[in-house]
Amino acid sequence: MSAIVIKTAEQIEGIRKSAKLAAETLKYLEQFVVPGMKTIDIDKKCEEFVRDNGAVPATKGYRGFKHSCCISPNEVICHGVPNQTVLVHGDIVNIDVTTILGGYYGDTCKMYYVGEPSEYAKRLVETTRECLQIGMDQCFPDNRLNNIGYNIAKHAQKNGYSVVYEFCGHGVGLKFHEAPDVAHIADANTGPILKPGMIFTIEPMINAGKARAKVDRKDGWTARTIDAKLSAQFEHTILITETGYEALTDVYHEF
Repeated sequence: MSAIVIKTAEQIEGIRKSAKLAAETLKYLEQFVVPGMKTIDIDKKCEEFVRDNGAVPATKGYRGFKHSCCISPNEVICHGVPNQTVLVHGDIVNIDVTTILGGYYGDTCKMYYVGEPSEYAKRLVETTRECLQIGMDQCFPDNRLNNIGYNIAKHAQKNGYSVVYEFCGHGVGLKFHEAPDVAHIADANTGPILKPGMIFTIEPMINAGKARAKVDRKDGWTARTIDAKLSAQFEHTILITETGYEALTDVYHEF
């Protein structure tokens, strides 16, 4: 992979605007994550909102992906393809949105509850939310990148969960995917040194069962747990600042 790009002030401002729109899109979609809704219809609402705000969805057309967001319910880890699946009471579902606004990328995802899920499901979701925050707490100048994944995995495993290692976070902003890769399970005190101006995603995928993923052969995208147990994920686009970090997609402070 190419070198890590330190963003300029102008680039940071552009990425911040795109990241804000991505977060606003997730907020807008909340009203549609209800029992009886098809994931394909949520995807249509996503595209309408993004385009109405002067941006385009980064996933549409990306490596043949045909939709404006990824929607991953229950045992789907990530990259869920919107389709005729109908949400039912008790589901947990992840929606992952990446916007391109003014040529800049913002990337974020969050979990939603469809009605009232089981305590088993809610505990997984809340632990995953905690994992994201624990990862962000490692974001400060001169720290090592892999301390993010080391601490995420430590918390997940302490709570009896596994960490998906087949997918990772990534640099973002000028392109959809840039250096560095951001592992969510890693050795402590390894990896590149964090510097102000770096922008990347942290997006831990935490499984209730085994860590492995399997990708659907039919669509070539949807990644599921190998044991059909639940998975959860949260994601922010993170800027390393002079004193710590800014979560560019955390405009509502509700993660």
